Amino acid sequence: MSTALLSALAGATIQDLYRELLLRIGEDPSRDGLLKTPERMEEALKFLTSGYEQDALEILHEAYFESEYGGMVVVRDIEFYSMCEHHMLPFFGRAHIAYVPNKKVIGLSKFPRLLNMYARRLQVQERLTEQVAHAIMQTTHAQGVAVVIEASHLCMMMRGVEKQNSTTSTSTMLGIFLSETQTRSELLSILAPRGRR
Repeated sequence: MSTALLSALAGATIQDLYRELLLRIGEDPSRDGLLKTPERMEEALKFLTSGYEQDALEILHEAYFESEYGGMVVVRDIEFYSMCEHHMLPFFGRAHIAYVPNKKVIGLSKFPRLLNMYARRLQVQERLTEQVAHAIMQTTHAQGVAVVIEASHLCMMMRGVEKQNSTTSTSTMLGIFLSETQTRSELLSILAPRGRR
């Protein structure tokens, strides 16, 4: 990239860049329907990437409660929306988060908040799955953590292979979910479609 171009980009606002993008794809950013589009695109981008401004420790802070409960806790079907870092197109789906407490339980609302934090960054599904699992494990010292994500990717549906019904599943198992077959099997039984249990 030339020095002159880098210098010009350095002084440009996000809205300037979006106006230039509209020009480059053959649109007229001054036409009525597009006048406020750069402003709207900037607002949307800031919201969709707001996870960069958050921290897992802050989300989970003061969310622990003393408890003798030692069984499995599973929060199913947490919807999420994220942006693929390769094409900046959305992918979306459901996450299932499970953990086995270690003398402390976590407020259940923290799981969707944590998932949203990582989802609102440029992502790949594999990393998203791992980040959520490791954040819970590292901050709670649970006996085990498991995260399973099922998602549809618009980069496969709108472009490329254009497969409308494909989904991608990823999982990360930590602690006793990885080391104990019985615990992992119990989780997979809970997560099985209701007609197949």
